Amino acid sequence: MSNILKPPQDNYIQSFRRTVDPLITEMEEYAKKYRVPILSWQSADLLEILIRMIEPKRVLEIGMAIAYSSIRIARNLKKKAILHTIEKSSDNISIAKENIKKAGMGNKIEIFEGEALNILPGLGKKYDFIFLDADKEDYKKLFDYSLILLKKNGVIFVDNLLWHGYAAQKSVPAEVRTSTRHIKEFNKVFFTNNKLKTTMIPVGDGIGLGIKES
Repeated sequence: MSNILKPPQDNYIQSFRRTVDPLITEMEEYAKKYRVPILSWQSADLLEILIRMIEPKRVLEIGMAIAYSSIRIARNLKKKAILHTIEKSSDNISIAKENIKKAGMGNKIEIFEGEALNILPGLGKKYDFIFLDADKEDYKKLFDYSLILLKKNGVIFVDNLLWHGYAAQKSVPAEVRTSTRHIKEFNKVFFTNNKLKTTMIPVGDGIGLGIKES
């Protein structure tokens, strides 16, 4: 439970969740047990709907973790579409590969192992959809590269813009002060960018959604 919704509202939303398959449940439980940051299920539902609506041919994910969102994206891609995903943690990559294998999505997902800031400059073709969910101190630089790689009329989907509610607070705990500052600074950059039509959706931990206009 975050600082964004109060328990009654959160429980009400939870009551509408449909039954999910065992692998998704397994990944959610693993992430909770080992404190692996993954997209909230509400945000992942939104992501799936957007993928179905937009029907992107090429998707880029920056920050794969254990492949929770990767699998949910890949399952909703058209037959010839592909997801490229970047992850630097070798432990996460090992677990992600097992999850992708269990999901039968190996033919839809290509993993790039290493630092995103080193990998992004080497990606040649542009993308129809980019999902950014990586280290918060790198958000600004990763966003700059994302805009270069995003096609005109392409969509960018960014997680954690409310940062557990701290982004809207003047006083935050010391342990999240730096990360909160990074998010606040990024939000100013994201929502004032003249190349994007943007909005924030108060789902999960706060989703930034943008369409590249130029």
